[in-house]
Amino acid sequence: QLVESGGGLVQPGGSLRLSCAASGFTLTGYAIGWFRQAPGKEREGVSCISGNDGSTYYEDSVKGRFTGSRDNAKNTVYLQMNSLKPEDTAVYYCAALSHEDCNGSYYRYYGIDYWGDGTLVTVSS
Repeated sequence: QLVESGGGLVQPGGSLRLSCAASGFTLTGYAIGWFRQAPGKEREGVSCISGNDGSTYYEDSVKGRFTGSRDNAKNTVYLQMNSLKPEDTAVYYCAALSHEDCNGSYYRYYGIDYWGDGTLVTVSS
């Protein structure tokens, strides 16, 4: 099971840190993808952090603003989101992918072993 937390309402330019905590299994060995779905839009990839070396990949829309990290001791992955924009408003999901390495943007096409329930991020003044 994956449980996200940390969403909320924030003003443009603000920051939030999302957490993705695993229970019942160990996150090491899984690449963890972050996805989001805005109202009326399809789900899209945001970022990925590899399970083997912690390398990260970011979509162009969030590059330079979002930072992924993982704490294997806490079995948790984080997404630090800075300089948030109204277009970042969405439900954010983390997912344990069927590969250990993100392999760049290919993470978007990997199978999903575990999904979280999502956390809502609203960026508005």
